[in-house]
Amino acid sequence: MTSSDVTGTAGAPTPPSNGLGPNLLEQLRPALASVALLTLITGCIFPLALWGVGRPAFPSQADGSLVTDNGAVVGSRLIGQTFSRPEYFQTRPSAAGTGYDASSSGGTNLGPSNPTLVQDVRQFAADYRKANGLAPDADIPIDAVTRSASGLDPHISPANADLQVARVARTRGLVEAAVRRLVNEHTEGRQLGFLGEPRVSVLELNLALDRMAESDAR
Repeated sequence: MTSSDVTGTAGAPTPPSNGLGPNLLEQLRPALASVALLTLITGCIFPLALWGVGRPAFPSQADGSLVTDNGAVVGSRLIGQTFSRPEYFQTRPSAAGTGYDASSSGGTNLGPSNPTLVQDVRQFAADYRKANGLAPDADIPIDAVTRSASGLDPHISPANADLQVARVARTRGLVEAAVRRLVNEHTEGRQLGFLGEPRVSVLELNLALDRMAESDAR
């Protein structure tokens, strides 16, 4: 055995290989470049491309599908809001914050056998029947007594709206046929003809009621 077998060609001990050095840099360089490239594409170029196409092609949707009344923004077609006065159609119950809080979207996360959920549904049903002058055992649609998954659903079912027509008409001094006609005008069909269920936009229906009242006042 010669001294070079122990100390190396330079006369100093050869350090053990630990995987660092040029090999690590060669592996890090393409990884970091991939992260930077994907961040640029998915975080900058793609959102800007969507914005550039969406703004001119879908201006209303890009602005939040806002609903205006006499030039003032009163809500969005996509986010429900609470109506409690008897002259208005009322939305379904909400678990988003204190009710229709867009900053706290969510459902109750209660299972069907949870006693709290059962109690809530019974109370909602009793309140709904009382508010709309229905018999204590009258059948009512499920959306009248349950909260949506988001807590921000802006629609109710046509059956729900139909049961509120008499109350709204009576409170406003209108004939039921006129109110029912407004409900039909603001009932949206299934998307693409087969997705979802028919639904009524509560905000837009209530705005139409107010416009009818203003028209009658003139």
